[in-house]
Amino acid sequence: MKIKNLFSFKTLHKFENSGAFLAVLLLALFPTIEVVARIFRTGVPNSTIYTHHLVLVVTFIGAMITAREKKHLSMALDIKIKEPFNTAITSINGFLAAMFSTAFAVNSFAFALMAFTGDEKVGIFPSRLVAMVLFLGFAVMAIRFIIAVPARDKGRLLATMGIIYGFFLSFDALVQVMTGFPDELPALLVPFVEFYNSVNASITLPVIILLIMSAVFGQRIFIVLGGIAYILFARTGEPLTVIPNEAYSMLISHTIPAIPLFTVVGFILSESKAGERLVKLFRTLFSWFPGGLAIMAILVCTFFTTFTGASGVTILALGALLSYVLIQGKYKKRFSYGLVTASGSVGLLFPPSLPIIIYGIAAGVSIKNMFIGGIVPGIVMVVVLAIFAIFYATKYKVDREPFKLKEALSALKESIWEIMLPVVILVGFFGGLTNLVESAAVAVLYALIVEVFIHRDIRIRDLSKVILKAVPIIGGVLTILALAKGLSYYIVDAEVPMKLAEWVQANIQSKYVFLLILNFALLVTGCFMDIFSAIMVVVPLILPLGNLFGIHPVHLGIIFLANMELGYLTPPVGLNLFLASYRFNEPMGKIYRDVLPFFFIQLISVLLITYLPVLSTGLLSLFK
Repeated sequence: MKIKNLFSFKTLHKFENSGAFLAVLLLALFPTIEVVARIFRTGVPNSTIYTHHLVLVVTFIGAMITAREKKHLSMALDIKIKEPFNTAITSINGFLAAMFSTAFAVNSFAFALMAFTGDEKVGIFPSRLVAMVLFLGFAVMAIRFIIAVPARDKGRLLATMGIIYGFFLSFDALVQVMTGFPDELPALLVPFVEFYNSVNASITLPVIILLIMSAVFGQRIFIVLGGIAYILFARTGEPLTVIPNEAYSMLISHTIPAIPLFTVVGFILSESKAGERLVKLFRTLFSWFPGGLAIMAILVCTFFTTFTGASGVTILALGALLSYVLIQGKYKKRFSYGLVTASGSVGLLFPPSLPIIIYGIAAGVSIKNMFIGGIVPGIVMVVVLAIFAIFYATKYKVDREPFKLKEALSALKESIWEIMLPVVILVGFFGGLTNLVESAAVAVLYALIVEVFIHRDIRIRDLSKVILKAVPIIGGVLTILALAKGLSYYIVDAEVPMKLAEWVQANIQSKYVFLLILNFALLVTGCFMDIFSAIMVVVPLILPLGNLFGIHPVHLGIIFLANMELGYLTPPVGLNLFLASYRFNEPMGKIYRDVLPFFFIQLISVLLITYLPVLSTGLLSLFK
């Protein structure tokens, strides 16, 4: 059977889809059962262990599906490249993706054998078998990255060569596996290992440059970050199993299950008619007010982004509806597109936002405190946008609709279940009834009950399709986090944060100058990197700098996230700009012009958040 048939066969696709759906279902089920079981002072044996390792399974089945559907996140510039250069770039990207995926797969295989004994178990399952999901995921992705390359002009042949070089990059792990992980290698193999190490040392800089250049032309983010980490570790001669080891440790950590669960909640809402109900509610509540429709759009975007954790999902899911309502309400097309694009990322500061959770994990800061710290700055960003909307509507005399109490009460009745969702989550979490993961699991159950059984927007037989739409986002984001953790480990191990702190201490004395430089650096970072990988790579660098100037850890976190939000709107390559161009079918140049006024408005918000720490820390004392 041909490789392409083996990895594209419908049966395999159904098996993957079924596995992903079952894993997500179990991931939501175990914490929910724990919440109920506590009422009866009992519990499910090994429930926590199963939950944490289900994230591992969801991540790599999701990553396989994401590769199959060609949806792994990238930060490609919108550049049209003519042939034969386009084929050459695609082939090189395929070569690099196949090469590093193969290297990750081989080292994951070695990690599974080396890190666990035959007696260790995850509940009733052998630990080695569970850990082998990393090997399976990377191996399948390597094949699919080759298949994604067009067969013409020997492009696929070049990409296939990536697997061969990937095995060479994994020579150390292959030797370890074949010799049974000895303390000392046989003398016969020492010259080969020395040659291998010398080659790795000589190619470090060229490969890193090639990876960075490939990112500009659509290379998957996890390949770029993981590849840089891999080649840096290879240069030092350290065991390369550190990459899968860090990925494994990251994915089974305590609060990570909340990420896929809240993502599922967001997709359940976006696939139902919840958006239409919320638009109707906020329209009836605010349309009598100057700028009321624009405020409605801001609030709806904020609500959805809070739960999806991805501003792009909000723009793609609701952009057409919100822009249509605004244009019908006599707002200019330019203003409407700019507002929806800018509002797409505002909700990232409100609980239970995924970036807040990930930041808390990466920085070792209380997620509960981060949730509290993000509330007021989030309100500031919403209010500043709302003030601009009021000013615009007043200046251009946009028509207002009379307030109708009956319609407002009817809209509230229709949307009350969605409005209660954040209340259920926050009361459970801040009230101590549920931990973060359990809150996310309860949110999934709540959203399912509301959208499947109460509103009946989603049929039971279509439920798997809805959840599977979330899987590429889950697989894509968690794969980035898993591979970025290796690069983060290298940065810390090489004492880069310490050296950076020493330089800053010697050259910058003013806290406010430092904050201004930090704003600029994070804005550039947010423009070129997605928020998830930036958290894992950049946060270890800025934490010691924040300590150096006495910046509160929560305040530093909110500064980071607010700047990353604004980075999404920063020309020329802010992620939301690309998504808006796609959703509204407008050229990038026009989207730049539409968004520019909102960029400067949000810049004011970011500066307020940066230089007024009380906005981030003021509420913390009330919740002690």
